[in-house]
Amino acid sequence: MSIAEQLPKQYDPQDAQRRWYGFWLDKGYFHADPASPKPPYTIVIPPPNVTGALHLGHALNNTLQDILIRWRRMQGYDALWMPGTDHAGIATQAVVEKRLFEEEKKTRHDLGREALVKRIWAWKDEYEKRILSQLRLMGCSCDWERTRFTLDPMCARAVRETFFHLFKAGLIYRGKRLVNWDTHLRTAVADDEIEYIESQGHLWTIKYPVAGSDGEALHVATTRPETMLGDTAVAVHPEDLRYKHLIGKMVDLPLTGRQIPIIADPILVDPKFGTGCVKVTPAHDPNDYQTGLRHKLPMINLLNPDGTYNENAGAYAGLHAKQVRKRVVEDLEVQGLLAKVEPYANRVGISDRSKTPIEPYLSDQWFVRMADHEGKAGLAQTAMDAVTSGRVNIHPERYAKSYLDWLGEKRDWCISRQLWWGHRIPIWHIDDATEADLERAFAGRDDVVWRRAEAGGWLVCGEADLAPDALGAGLTLTQDPDVLDTWFSSALWPHSTLGWPEETPELKKYYPTSVLSTARDIITLWVARMVIFGLFNRGDVPFRDVFIHPVIQDGNGKRMSKSAGNGIDPVDIIDLYGADALRFTLALAATETQDLRMPVEQAKLPDGRVVNTSERFEQGRTFPNKFWNAARFALMNLEGYTPGPLRLEELPVEDRWILSLLSKTAKATTADLETFGFAEATKRLRDFTWNDFCDWYVEMVKERLRDPSARPVAQRVLASVLDGLCRLLHPIVPFLTEQVWQALGQLAPERGVPAPEAAAESVCIASWPAYPDSWHDADAEQVVGLWQEVTRAIRNLRAERKLPDTAVLEPVLVAAEPVAARLRAGTRFIEGLTRPSRVAVAPTADRTGECAVAVLAEVEVVLPLESLIDWPAEAARLRKQLGDLDKQAAGVNGKLGNESFVSKAPPEVVAQQRAKLAELTAQRASVAALLAEAEARRSSPR
Repeated sequence: MSIAEQLPKQYDPQDAQRRWYGFWLDKGYFHADPASPKPPYTIVIPPPNVTGALHLGHALNNTLQDILIRWRRMQGYDALWMPGTDHAGIATQAVVEKRLFEEEKKTRHDLGREALVKRIWAWKDEYEKRILSQLRLMGCSCDWERTRFTLDPMCARAVRETFFHLFKAGLIYRGKRLVNWDTHLRTAVADDEIEYIESQGHLWTIKYPVAGSDGEALHVATTRPETMLGDTAVAVHPEDLRYKHLIGKMVDLPLTGRQIPIIADPILVDPKFGTGCVKVTPAHDPNDYQTGLRHKLPMINLLNPDGTYNENAGAYAGLHAKQVRKRVVEDLEVQGLLAKVEPYANRVGISDRSKTPIEPYLSDQWFVRMADHEGKAGLAQTAMDAVTSGRVNIHPERYAKSYLDWLGEKRDWCISRQLWWGHRIPIWHIDDATEADLERAFAGRDDVVWRRAEAGGWLVCGEADLAPDALGAGLTLTQDPDVLDTWFSSALWPHSTLGWPEETPELKKYYPTSVLSTARDIITLWVARMVIFGLFNRGDVPFRDVFIHPVIQDGNGKRMSKSAGNGIDPVDIIDLYGADALRFTLALAATETQDLRMPVEQAKLPDGRVVNTSERFEQGRTFPNKFWNAARFALMNLEGYTPGPLRLEELPVEDRWILSLLSKTAKATTADLETFGFAEATKRLRDFTWNDFCDWYVEMVKERLRDPSARPVAQRVLASVLDGLCRLLHPIVPFLTEQVWQALGQLAPERGVPAPEAAAESVCIASWPAYPDSWHDADAEQVVGLWQEVTRAIRNLRAERKLPDTAVLEPVLVAAEPVAARLRAGTRFIEGLTRPSRVAVAPTADRTGECAVAVLAEVEVVLPLESLIDWPAEAARLRKQLGDLDKQAAGVNGKLGNESFVSKAPPEVVAQQRAKLAELTAQRASVAALLAEAEARRSSPR
């Protein structure tokens, strides 16, 4: 049995995946070598959180990254794709705590810090293994020998080094600030980690009696009456005549026995909104907090970390917010101070991790200073300059606005989290010491710095751990209990993974990296901060380009999620259709649009499980099968292949045509990938493979493969085109192309036009196609394009007339020279593609009998049908064609009748439109004559 005959009739993606991924790993194709003279091309993977399995968004992003890496590797780059995972502090701790409570009814405090962290490490080991295996299943060509984790020793050292230098530069400080507080997890969370939902609640209007007045009161409306216990002022607009006389006076704060001032504030208060009076609770509202700073108001914190009210709430201490609200409203009503209650729709912030309401909370936190500092451009400004100067380019360009707008606020970054899982903040507190004590303890050490704490005592920061017993000065050091925001370590990812702060060979060669591919929702959380830290630590940006891929949604535009039941597991798609089908579909869908919709339906796996899929993956399934069938035909016809040189000018026109299109496709695909046009590249390759190669060229070459004299040349061209397709398609469908490449290598180990050369042992390391300009053959494209046009016309005439498949057609192609000569050269192909038929080429055709006609630009297809033609249907078809021609002509006439177009458009464009009008006019005349004939025949007796 021949090699080709051993190929199964249908492509088996599971077999290809098992066979070739291990082969690539064994050969070391994915491993980058800093000693290599090849130029670097680097991508660091956005590290997936070790919270669970990968979802379809991960599959999309990693497919696009792998396309880039495989393509650049084939172009001759030393391509490094750095893999790894993220410890994802708050997210991972949240899922482990949830499991702990569900299974054991215990909280983290029942377990203790050390025991909880130990459990989270076990979780990490389990899910990291699963995540990395999923990446391999998708075909990702990562340098697995360099796999990193954001909590591993290399990354931990980079975190300590960065924190130390920021602290030393005065860019890290500790202060009491208002933060977003997750009362369930008892930690601060970032603005970007909050989702907002519409909630139907109430608006309570409360009377605040003016102190010393005779019954006068300010009416204040609020959606959170429980926070009034922490009010420290009531604000009015300074120009509001209703309250101008009260500014500076006091009101009695209900239920508290305190008096608070009436202040004037034009920023907080809109006199046209509501009553024009606003309660000010600086410790529990972001706007009130800023107002408190402006007016130097006291800030009364009402909350304990667990969300219960503290001693500042007086009689309401120990209760949760909802209980306090109920009691406060009841007490206000009893005292006659509740003026009104009305329904009100309110936006409520929910923690993305615990799904509990967020509370604004005044607490001590660590911050990175983002604004300009001591006369120098701050961290935020330098990161903005990196984009505005073009050192970092964001694609699509519209997303640069999100980046710049967010950084432009220059808000300090809260980097502390009240968690146990993560990088412990490398700060030690010393309460009882003098500066002289510190100088003695750390004499001669430049890896330790200290400064006074706002609340007293000292803050000491070291590049390494500060062991109290090593100080020898009788000082008591207590390490800060908080951990760093996850994004702190993630922001170091492009250089920490390469060995920084050591000047490793990897760091020298692969930093800055080349491209970052990510989603739009972490442009601010991650992309901006990587630029900040790259510039701070290395003096250079972390990457040159940022590609923002679309977000996958279901058919109704909803975000996919497992809990909502509309999520699609990429592993299920691989089980159903194969990794190539998954990759092809996602690459084809990766346009520049903001969202990617995938209608969700269900399918049954071979093991009986019912899973979610989408009809869009059907095209990913059919394309590999289409290419496989054509490749299998080609391989079965390469038996006896002999290599040899080919002169393009001596090749048949169909060979020159397919090579010309192959050359154009390769050039355009390269340009697409250079500009991150993944969908455009995939569509281009699909169209060339499916249409030009499979549907046309393979059919054209069949007869020559049966002719012993023509077979060798046909084989060489066929092998060369198949070779080029394997190379071009490999970054998108790697398993399929490797399967074909290996079979092709056994049958035609030396191939290529014009001179054959030995093929690489794997398409993974084959060179990327770059064909000479001389391959472009406009004449061959025009000739074969004419044959295709005529073939389609004959097929359409057969279909429109519903003629039997067995009916032998004898179309006459009416054309003048030199078109007629081109048609005569292609009659055998036209006959082969419209069989059964006998094609004639002539300057005229006998139209006395019944016939159907298709009018093309350079030829008329006259199809004698004798008594088979349906004249009423023929007349209707011609009337429709006449209408279509009139519409096209009207459009051209509209342009030419527009004086502005004629005067401003380039002369060649105007000439082109006039030529098009002349062509349409000629076609219309021919169709009108045919219609008149059809009308006459329709009305004449048979």
